[in-house]
Amino acid sequence: MNNFLFVAAENDAIPNCKAGGMGDVVRDVPREISKRGDKVHVVVPSYSRLHKNGVFKASLEFQLRGQSYEAELYEVVPKKILPNITHYAIHHPEITEGGIAHIYHDDPTEPFFNDFIKFMIFNTAVAQAIKIEAFGPLDIVHMHDWHSSAILFLKTYHPNYTELKKMRYVYSIHNLAIQGIRPFYDNYASVHNWFPEINLDHKALMDPRYQDCINLMAVGIRLADAVHTVSPSYKEDVLLPSRKPEFIGGESLEVDLQKADNEGRLFGILNASNYGNIRKAEKGFLYRNTVKALFRWLQDESKKYKADFLAHTGEKVMEYVGNRPKFIVSSVARLTEQKFYFFKRSPEALELMLTRLESIGGIFMLLGTGDPDYEEHFRKMSYKYKNFIFTNGQSEDLIDSIYLETDLYFMPSLFEPCGISQMLAMRNGNPCLVHHTGGLKDTVHHMKTGFVFDGDTYDEKIDNMVRSFDEALTIWEHDQPKWKKIKANAKKARFTWEKSLDEYYRSLYLL
Repeated sequence: MNNFLFVAAENDAIPNCKAGGMGDVVRDVPREISKRGDKVHVVVPSYSRLHKNGVFKASLEFQLRGQSYEAELYEVVPKKILPNITHYAIHHPEITEGGIAHIYHDDPTEPFFNDFIKFMIFNTAVAQAIKIEAFGPLDIVHMHDWHSSAILFLKTYHPNYTELKKMRYVYSIHNLAIQGIRPFYDNYASVHNWFPEINLDHKALMDPRYQDCINLMAVGIRLADAVHTVSPSYKEDVLLPSRKPEFIGGESLEVDLQKADNEGRLFGILNASNYGNIRKAEKGFLYRNTVKALFRWLQDESKKYKADFLAHTGEKVMEYVGNRPKFIVSSVARLTEQKFYFFKRSPEALELMLTRLESIGGIFMLLGTGDPDYEEHFRKMSYKYKNFIFTNGQSEDLIDSIYLETDLYFMPSLFEPCGISQMLAMRNGNPCLVHHTGGLKDTVHHMKTGFVFDGDTYDEKIDNMVRSFDEALTIWEHDQPKWKKIKANAKKARFTWEKSLDEYYRSLYLL
């Protein structure tokens, strides 16, 4: 039996510990490993809340900032108890929750300031837990994004953690654009402040652009035994330099990624979707679940500033309760540049699409929260267009209803490491319209399982996005046999963890 440790900022196997797709992966991959008879431990920060109903397992004592620190390891109860998997949260008062999904901080004036502090404490606590064998003797440590890469820094450079060198380290990149860049010196949230005893190897640790800073994403890429991108096409993308906004590639780390690839350490393996134990939703409750979500948000103190808008959305939705639209287009995502750059830079393109949708009695439902500028942009669009329904919040019941009742799922991501939303939509037999990038290339095929747009220039991409949208609606209007075939193909497509894990074991874990 092999013994694995997963280290991440998110884990959707436990309640209230997810901000994005990483949480799904950290939930699903250990479940597949456990089916193979291997043992998995999954550890996340507590964010001062996740440990509260847990069972105390160990006290973790270590040095930071030249001082003694003590963190606590708790075993926590998952949503679903499965053999061979144990879930943990590490508590320390300075590992605080942020405003993004009660996990990450948004530090616009000094990026990563708060997150650097909490993840340094978390990583050092994990290193100490590995050292004292709190998880037993480990074979594989699998780390996810920059939040966990400091374990590699510690095992490589810290004299107290040389024992960590004996196991294999795998590093997964979920979003290369967020890199965890902080100064080496002269700042509270700097490497030297937290590890004054380490003689810093600047060249091995530094950001290619800001040479007075560490880049923790780069640390993961440079020091791991195996590096993993979450789709084969995203691997090909990140080996090339970015040309924004036409192409998002290696984001200044393409040279490091090329080196890892040349050394046989870089692998692109597609994330998968869950096809069993699906949270059941019933058809016919889309508008009811929208109204329920709106009422709940209206009672939330933190959402009082947008009460007028939530009421406006409720009024729009009520019109469709007894007068159902003929066609529903939907998107569910965090409102960020990655997901909706095309809509914000080219609102006229979205306006053309809404006008075309109106011609067939259709609506566009967008659900999400995120960047305040994007939220404000979509609120303005909602006031302007009757058939654009922007539900500015988060609700699992409503998201389930959207995936179940949409006719066309829209994913115009500027870049997409893998994407889970298109898989969830296809699982329900809903064709997707996507940008030809990253993992979307690997999962949606034009006129077979959905619709795809691309272009060599930004203007071409926008024109082709509008054209592909029109093409999809035209097929629905005038060629139902073809539409039904695309729907059936989408539903039959299978992206299983079993297949992906075969490749994990072969390439990443060498088992």
